[in-house]
Amino acid sequence: MSAAVAFDTLKFVEKLEAAGVPHAQAKATAEAFAEATSQELATKADLAVVESKIEKAELRLEAKIEATKAEIIKWLFGTIGFQTLVILGAVLALARLTHS
Repeated sequence: MSAAVAFDTLKFVEKLEAAGVPHAQAKATAEAFAEATSQELATKADLAVVESKIEKAELRLEAKIEATKAEIIKWLFGTIGFQTLVILGAVLALARLTHS
């Protein structure tokens, strides 16, 4: 959907020559300008497609981040629970040793 910019090199050369620019320099300038503007440019439709793709990627990344957060929280509470059991076991073992 990209579009190239239309450029009239002859008219450009004539305007440069009318302003006092030598013909060879006017012609070279017009050719360089025509080459630079002949590159495909993004249209509003192109930008809308890219924006849509970026928004979809952003939504996917946000979903992955949320899933990762949930996974981290799950592991965090699991680890805390396991550590609590280990500490309680150690306290009970020490209590038995001291009462024996």
